[in-house]
Amino acid sequence: MDEQSDISLIECTLEGNQQAFEQLVLRYQRRLVGSLQHLLGDADDALDVAQQTFLLAWSKLSSFRGESAFYSWLYRIARNVAHSEKRRSRIQTSSLESMIESGGSEPVGAATPSHAGEADEHIEAVRNALMQIPEEFRQPLILKEIDGLSYDEIHSILGIPTGTVRSRIFRARQELAVRLKRELRDDG
Repeated sequence: MDEQSDISLIECTLEGNQQAFEQLVLRYQRRLVGSLQHLLGDADDALDVAQQTFLLAWSKLSSFRGESAFYSWLYRIARNVAHSEKRRSRIQTSSLESMIESGGSEPVGAATPSHAGEADEHIEAVRNALMQIPEEFRQPLILKEIDGLSYDEIHSILGIPTGTVRSRIFRARQELAVRLKRELRDDG
């Protein structure tokens, strides 16, 4: 059985075939959740944002013009949803902090997972270092190195010039290297 193109699946979805959209979800959910996890730093948040993204994509599918790849369009939606969630989270965090300051009880911190192997420690060090890089640099780096997108695809997703994409990735790599050295030195 030949795999249908994204455009064909979109057309079928717009004609009322729900299973066609399910194929798009199956095709891109793992990749989107992985990207979001690196962007947000949390697997549960990534799953929530991905779910919201697919629901929003379903409702706005008729606005997809095919000028970019479907995944690029989907990732832009996910990025917007993630930004909205971050804003909402900041508001809730501010409310929680004000409750604590006004005499409420402090929440119990989550336990840090213990890592059995050295490889897990290195993966955690990379994650920590990556999350410390400003988002404007982290996003293009994730899209390039983890999603394997081209500079032009990243330009299309983020809406910034290709030269800016290249310079942000270069800067992100530099910052990641510095932070990783510091992270690994502090742990070792």
